[in-house]
Amino acid sequence: MKLQHLPRLCLSVLAASFVHLSAQAQAPAAPTPAAPALKPLKLIVFDGGWNLPLWAAQRQGYFNEAKLAVDMTNTPNSVVLVKGIMEGRYDIAFAGIDNVIGYQEGQGEVPLENPDMFAFMGGDNGMLSVMAAPAIRKGEDLKGKSLSVDAMNTGFAFVLRDFVARSGLSQDDVKFVRAGSTSNRFKTLLAGENDATLLRTPFDLMAKEKGFTELAAGKSLGNYQGTVGLTTRRWAAQNEDALVNFIRAYRKGLEFIYDPKNRAISEALLVANTRDITPELAKSALTQLLENGLQRNPAFNVEGIRTVLALRSKYGTPQKQLTDPMKYIDSRYLEKAGTQ
Repeated sequence: MKLQHLPRLCLSVLAASFVHLSAQAQAPAAPTPAAPALKPLKLIVFDGGWNLPLWAAQRQGYFNEAKLAVDMTNTPNSVVLVKGIMEGRYDIAFAGIDNVIGYQEGQGEVPLENPDMFAFMGGDNGMLSVMAAPAIRKGEDLKGKSLSVDAMNTGFAFVLRDFVARSGLSQDDVKFVRAGSTSNRFKTLLAGENDATLLRTPFDLMAKEKGFTELAAGKSLGNYQGTVGLTTRRWAAQNEDALVNFIRAYRKGLEFIYDPKNRAISEALLVANTRDITPELAKSALTQLLENGLQRNPAFNVEGIRTVLALRSKYGTPQKQLTDPMKYIDSRYLEKAGTQ
């Protein structure tokens, strides 16, 4: 190659490089990989402190980490909740396991066609307290009084019926009336519309603060499986990954609220999500939830379910003898989530 041709060659190389670089600069940048889409999940619950693990999981982003976009709705009563689950308007619910048993056995408040509900995880021991007007000091004083329940044939109504019986009264000695969710029953009790009811944390503490009488609470009412996570078998079969991921996120929420470092945040969540609760009362409510209410391990309390079955066998209509807890629960999703 002759030296006089070198400058021309260099210019050609530079020109080609410039064209290549210009083309690169003008070309659109490679798209950034899109974030994984979150699966919408519609959740319906009763309003109350037992939702604290759910609120924590939502606040801390555990549901989003599990690729779920959870939309939580409070129900006014168990009928709305159960019908919403069965009609597919909601995917998952948190309610007393007695609702599952009652409707599966054809003893629910309203008839359902081919119900296929089941419980996939435990939640709490019911956290039940029989609360009454200040003038009522013992169970026998309930004679002739009005007692409110969520629904006549499901939920925690049979616990209250059994307390009446153990107080030496007949079912005809009192008047049972429907009043819906715990928060609604709390309001009607304070307003004097009913004389006694079952309340759950923190509503029992809020009633005591206002001078209402606690007639019975906790273990005195028996070993009991209260709230459970429930859904339909058809939804679970089609959404197994979402259900397993939901359980994992819920468990993270549990771990968060049980960590003493997070106590202030947990108390703030109770205040933010419970009407009329004071910061001071939230401290007591959190202690009660952690020590005497929520299940730190969301496995099922099988003996507690037997208590529910015994009460339903005694008070449910049409009457049936119910003895098999396994008929209403399925632990496979807990096992797959690694929480069993």
